[in-house]
This record gives sequence, C-alpha cells and structure tokens, in this order.
Amino acid sequence: QVQLVESGGGLVQPGGSLRLSCAASGSIFSITTMGWYRQAPGKQRELVADITTGGRTTYADSVKGRVTISRDNVNTLYLQMTSLRPEDTAVYYCNAEAVVPPMTYTYWGQGTQVTVST
Repeated sequence: QVQLVESGGGLVQPGGSLRLSCAASGSIFSITTMGWYRQAPGKQRELVADITTGGRTTYADSVKGRVTISRDNVNTLYLQMTSLRPEDTAVYYCNAEAVVPPMTYTYWGQGTQVTVST
C-alpha cells in the first residue's frame, strides 16, 4: 500500500506561481512513475506531468514551459507552476504507480485545489 498526501494548493492571481508537494508513505520502495493530474469542474481528469524513477518527464502541451515536475530520492514529488492562468484552475491529484511483480498498482492522493483568479 502507498499513501499520497498533497499540499501547496491555494488561490493565486493570474501570472502567479505555486509549488505543489506530494509526500508518499508506505511501500515507497515499489513506486515507479509518479505524476500530477488535474480535474476542472465538468471536465475529465487529465495528465499534467509525470516523471519516471530515471527522471524522464512528460508534460501536457497546455503546461509546457510553465510547469516543472521533480522528485527527490526519498518520497516527495513536486510540481512548480509559473505563469498561472485561469484555465489552470482545478483540483490537482498526485498519482503513483507501484510495481510488485507481477502486479502494478495505481494510487491517488486526495487532491489539492488550485484556483487562479483575480
């Protein structure tokens, strides 16, 4: 089992910045890829960015150049967001894949609200 707890969301003005954190606990040794997803009201949950254990990153086109995903060597995932836009408003979820051969498990955090507004 893996538990994920996000923090760092809040209200920010357009053009501002936020840094989200996700702390993993439990069977963290089994975690492979970690990522951030978001879900805006009335929309499907979508990938924002993810990062493998080897450090390879993937970004959604809508956030490229404005967002940086990173992870430390222990148990924390980060999402640095800059030049925020109103359309970035959503609940942001931390995601982790854990591999215990032959099974792969997917875990989600509870989400943290990001609101970009004047």
